[in-house]
Amino acid sequence: MLIYALRYYWRAAKGHRLRPWRSPYLRWRMETFFGVHADRLTRAEFFRLLWRERRRLRDFLRWAAEMEQEYMHERRAIIQS
Repeated sequence: MLIYALRYYWRAAKGHRLRPWRSPYLRWRMETFFGVHADRLTRAEFFRLLWRERRRLRDFLRWAAEMEQEYMHERRAIIQS
Protein backbone atom coordinates (compact mmCIF):
# COMPACT_ATOMS: atom_id res chain seq x y z
CA MET A 1 0.00 0.00 0.00
CA LEU A 2 2.80 2.41 0.82
CA ILE A 3 4.40 1.86 -2.58
CA TYR A 4 1.13 2.68 -4.33
CA ALA A 5 0.63 5.77 -2.15
CA LEU A 6 4.08 7.03 -3.13
CA ARG A 7 3.46 6.30 -6.81
CA TYR A 8 0.13 8.15 -6.67
CA TYR A 9 1.75 11.10 -4.89
CA TRP A 10 4.62 11.19 -7.41
CA ARG A 11 2.14 11.50 -10.29
CA ALA A 12 -0.34 13.81 -8.57
CA ALA A 13 2.17 16.31 -7.19
CA LYS A 14 4.14 16.75 -10.41
CA GLY A 15 5.81 20.15 -10.37
CA HIS A 16 5.08 20.58 -6.64
CA ARG A 17 6.60 17.46 -5.10
CA LEU A 18 8.45 19.32 -2.36
CA ARG A 19 5.46 21.60 -1.68
CA PRO A 20 2.34 19.49 -2.28
CA TRP A 21 0.03 22.05 -0.64
CA ARG A 22 0.72 24.28 -3.67
CA SER A 23 -0.21 21.67 -6.28
CA PRO A 24 -3.39 22.72 -8.12
CA TYR A 25 -4.31 19.09 -8.76
CA LEU A 26 -3.91 18.00 -5.12
CA ARG A 27 -5.78 21.06 -3.91
CA TRP A 28 -8.63 20.30 -6.29
CA ARG A 29 -8.60 16.67 -5.16
CA MET A 30 -8.78 17.71 -1.51
CA GLU A 31 -11.65 20.09 -2.22
CA THR A 32 -13.70 17.45 -3.99
CA PHE A 33 -12.83 14.60 -1.64
CA PHE A 34 -12.81 16.30 1.77
CA GLY A 35 -15.08 19.28 1.04
CA VAL A 36 -12.66 21.98 2.22
CA HIS A 37 -11.66 25.21 0.48
CA ALA A 38 -8.16 24.22 -0.54
CA ASP A 39 -7.24 27.50 -2.21
CA ARG A 40 -6.27 28.93 1.19
CA LEU A 41 -4.57 25.87 2.69
CA THR A 42 -1.25 26.50 4.37
CA ARG A 43 1.40 23.84 4.81
CA ALA A 44 0.32 23.16 8.40
CA GLU A 45 -3.38 22.98 7.50
CA PHE A 46 -2.61 20.68 4.56
CA PHE A 47 -0.82 18.13 6.74
CA ARG A 48 -3.34 18.51 9.58
CA LEU A 49 -6.13 17.70 7.14
CA LEU A 50 -4.25 14.68 5.79
CA TRP A 51 -3.71 13.41 9.32
CA ARG A 52 -7.31 14.00 10.36
CA GLU A 53 -8.66 12.28 7.25
CA ARG A 54 -6.04 9.52 7.08
CA ARG A 55 -8.59 6.69 7.18
CA ARG A 56 -10.61 8.12 4.29
CA LEU A 57 -7.39 8.77 2.41
CA ARG A 58 -6.29 5.17 2.99
CA ASP A 59 -9.61 3.93 1.63
CA PHE A 60 -9.24 6.15 -1.44
CA LEU A 61 -5.72 4.89 -2.07
CA ARG A 62 -6.91 1.29 -1.80
CA TRP A 63 -9.66 1.99 -4.32
CA ALA A 64 -7.24 3.75 -6.67
CA ALA A 65 -4.80 0.82 -6.42
CA GLU A 66 -7.59 -1.62 -7.28
CA MET A 67 -8.59 0.49 -10.28
CA GLU A 68 -4.99 0.60 -11.52
CA GLN A 69 -4.60 -3.16 -11.10
CA GLU A 70 -7.83 -3.75 -13.01
CA TYR A 71 -6.69 -1.39 -15.77
CA MET A 72 -3.33 -3.13 -16.03
CA HIS A 73 -5.03 -6.55 -16.14
CA GLU A 74 -7.31 -5.43 -18.97
CA ARG A 75 -4.39 -3.84 -20.80
CA ARG A 76 -2.36 -7.06 -20.62
CA ALA A 77 -5.34 -9.02 -21.94
CA ILE A 78 -5.67 -6.67 -24.91
CA ILE A 79 -1.95 -6.81 -25.69
CA GLN A 80 -1.89 -10.60 -25.53
CA SER A 81 -4.87 -11.04 -27.87
